[in-house]
Amino acid sequence: MRLLLIEVLVFHLSLLSLVMGHESVELEQYPLVVSTWPFIEAVRAAWRAVDGGSSAVDAVVEGCSTCEELRCDGTVGPGGSPDENGETTMDALVMDGVTMEVGAVAAMRYVKDGIKAARLVMQHTEHTLLVGEKASEFAISMGLPGPTNLSSSESIEKWTEWKNSSCQPNFRKNVSPANNCGPYRPTNYLELSDETCSNTYENQILRLPHVGLHSHDTISMAVIDRMGHIAVGTSTNGATFKIPGRVGDGPIAGSSAYAIDEVGACCATGDGDIMMRFLPCYQVVESMRLGMEPKLAAKDAIARITKKFPDFVGAVVALNKLGEHAGACHGWTFKYSVRSPAMKDVKVFTVLP
Repeated sequence: MRLLLIEVLVFHLSLLSLVMGHESVELEQYPLVVSTWPFIEAVRAAWRAVDGGSSAVDAVVEGCSTCEELRCDGTVGPGGSPDENGETTMDALVMDGVTMEVGAVAAMRYVKDGIKAARLVMQHTEHTLLVGEKASEFAISMGLPGPTNLSSSESIEKWTEWKNSSCQPNFRKNVSPANNCGPYRPTNYLELSDETCSNTYENQILRLPHVGLHSHDTISMAVIDRMGHIAVGTSTNGATFKIPGRVGDGPIAGSSAYAIDEVGACCATGDGDIMMRFLPCYQVVESMRLGMEPKLAAKDAIARITKKFPDFVGAVVALNKLGEHAGACHGWTFKYSVRSPAMKDVKVFTVLP
């Protein structure tokens, strides 16, 4: 009888040890911050917020907002990526993986706080996405500062040099300009009556836009808070010399970012005009839902794009509920940043194409 009691006691102690051990693992996993690129200060800001008890949504907003203030790589926040008219506009998104609520703004003018405007859309409207000047009016009416000139001396200088280079490269195709910088008309509208006009068009199609780190980029961030809840957010000022009115994948849920609380999250960056056609982050999260590990889910999403667009440039980061993460890329060497309880500071991971 005494032996039986001892065995029962040992069993219960072992069970308690397993439970306590599982709790210990959870505490070591969370919170967690993952971001595209070595945007270290942005990750640190998000980490301070979430480690201090903030929700995943608030931490994502804090991290992306820091990147906007720092004008990370000139591709996030005001003062970068002028469009064909020399103007800087903002795209941003925030998504709550618990409720599946999304708030986003696109082609937003005159307001520098893109990610905060996106959160206001999520918190105070039944909509998902607001665009253009109406997004600006909404953001200002809800208390964000503006209207503000989002251009900088650097962006104006870059735009002026581009204008002086006959507005090349650009994102136009199958058009002929009335002069070097437009206005543009579809080629079948114009009768090319002499060799000069024909040569102008040939130059146009030979000089394609280059997508790269400092011309076309996004901060996309995922946070798991102490409760294990997940949120994602993005912010970007879009592609340099884009056609006015262009919206990339930054404010598109499922393309630049996606999160489902019980599964995980995804962050993406790169050629948004291509990526939004495939919704790579939705694909990554759904693949993980079906049991695929983050590394394979990320590679699969990129492979689906490169099959159709072999010259595509971009990357994704996959993060599952266990805190496991991995990246995949094509066309460039990609880096992403992570901060976890096991790390003393932000760690940057390099992913080769």
